[in-house]
Amino acid sequence: MRRWSHSLFVRFSAAFLLVGLLPLIALSVFSLRTFTTHVERNTVNNLDQMVYYMGSNLDNLYSKYNEVTKLMYLRTTDGSNLGAGNSVSVSVNEHERINQMSIDDFLTTVMYSDSYIRNVFFVRASDGKLYSQNRDNKALLPNRLPLTGWLGPVKDNPRQLALFPTHDESYYAGSARKVMTVGRNLIDTSGTDLSVPKVVGTLFFDVDASVFDDLFHELNLGPKDELYVVDGSGFVFYSNRGDSGKQIADGADSRADMLTFSQDIPFLNGKVIVRASKGDLYERLTSTRTAVLIAIGICSAVLIGMGVWFSRRLSSPIRSVIRMMARVESGNLDVQPLPGGLDEVGRLSHGFNRMVERLRTFIEEAYVAEIKQKQTELNALKSQIRPHYLYNTLEVIRMNAVASDADEVGDMILSLSKQLKYVIDYGEDLVSLRRELDHLRNYFDIIKVRYENRVGLECETDDAVDPEWLIPKLSLQPIVENAVQHGILPNGGKGTVRLTVRKAEERVVLTVSDDGVGLSPAALEKLESRLNEPSPVSRSIGMKNVHERIRTMYGPEYGLSIGSRPSLGTSVRMILPIREGSG
Repeated sequence: MRRWSHSLFVRFSAAFLLVGLLPLIALSVFSLRTFTTHVERNTVNNLDQMVYYMGSNLDNLYSKYNEVTKLMYLRTTDGSNLGAGNSVSVSVNEHERINQMSIDDFLTTVMYSDSYIRNVFFVRASDGKLYSQNRDNKALLPNRLPLTGWLGPVKDNPRQLALFPTHDESYYAGSARKVMTVGRNLIDTSGTDLSVPKVVGTLFFDVDASVFDDLFHELNLGPKDELYVVDGSGFVFYSNRGDSGKQIADGADSRADMLTFSQDIPFLNGKVIVRASKGDLYERLTSTRTAVLIAIGICSAVLIGMGVWFSRRLSSPIRSVIRMMARVESGNLDVQPLPGGLDEVGRLSHGFNRMVERLRTFIEEAYVAEIKQKQTELNALKSQIRPHYLYNTLEVIRMNAVASDADEVGDMILSLSKQLKYVIDYGEDLVSLRRELDHLRNYFDIIKVRYENRVGLECETDDAVDPEWLIPKLSLQPIVENAVQHGILPNGGKGTVRLTVRKAEERVVLTVSDDGVGLSPAALEKLESRLNEPSPVSRSIGMKNVHERIRTMYGPEYGLSIGSRPSLGTSVRMILPIREGSG
């Protein structure tokens, strides 16, 4: 603690954190208060605006279903009015028709005029006959149908639309749906005295209560929030609390724990009322406030971390210089150079590195001459075994053989010299097809002499093949050698190795075939498995090396494939991509 209290870096870090944290905390508290007030105001305004739109949409909704009920009063297709003469009463009572169509067809038309209409009913006034249609083909339970309750309001106000609150669709077997019912009388207007309406029948249809859910889903009401659609008397037509059909005392009353919003619905002469729980509403703000506080905490932690990192970043190079100086003082000059930079600490490190380097140079000067002399001797020893020494020696032997009229021996030595030069020439992974074929011919010159011209080589190259295309170096010789050793020699030692070079689309295909003993299916399968197994093998090393080199250089779609038939011979096909090369 005493050492830390005297440390310049600790004092600097403390000042850095103090200057950084105080403004951050003050700004964060001010921003949080401003943010909370702004969010609360915007939330209230948004809810008020959304309730306004809900009221307008509800008014349009009721107006739309009012227009649907007026389909009974449309003109006929020939332009005549359905109310003229006795057409309405006669059509309904005698012909069971509305709008020149059967009552059932008319009910179907009404039902499919809106996707939320589920059931349609028509009660004929003359005899009380009930006509019905529904979307789900469910069984109607007539004894449960509340016709008495529905006909009462339309009888009291025969010219007005009747709306019934959401209720259970209990008059259909197995239904648990909530629906709202709309009703209107069909009045015969053909008489002269219109003061007393002549009711021909009454139309009712059920609207799925999900129409309200779709309207109100944007409000995102919580479990404590309340929503009511009421008329002017406070009679509830729809509620998310299950209060439909009841009457609330005061639809716009205020509660301390709720925010109340309302909007008039002119069609109902009522309003839509939304009561939002302050606790749930501010709970969302609390979560946002918590997120902001967490962000402030993270920023403070990052600032503290940056202060500690900055202090260590500044002090670490100086401490490294101090440690290295202690090692140099003890006589150990084998130290790693310190990283340098353009600042003052970097210049200090650079000066220390130069000092250590000069000390090391002065100490090692006494050994430089001896080291150089040993290096010269080593280079002289290496030069004696360089490849050109071997080439020159083989050339001398060949000339002596020629001088002694041993031309065949001279040709073999020349071929061997060319092969050695081709093999020892390091630094080449790819060579031209021409050079690889020349090397193969040099190799076969020795083979023919060795086996008394009983083994032959035939090369055939398509005109479409460019001799300057590049192929892997020393890729053909191991395959040809296998053809001679394992194909022709076991077959009596006489045969021919054929090499064909073809172009196939963007690939070059080289095929080495022999007319030797061939392979049995089991031996062929074993050879192919050895080529493709990942572990090294003790046999077929040359072909496996060529196969692995090709796959490594070009990819798994290239490489060797083998085909063979007993007593007919073996062919090895090498597939390579075309690679252009220069002479």
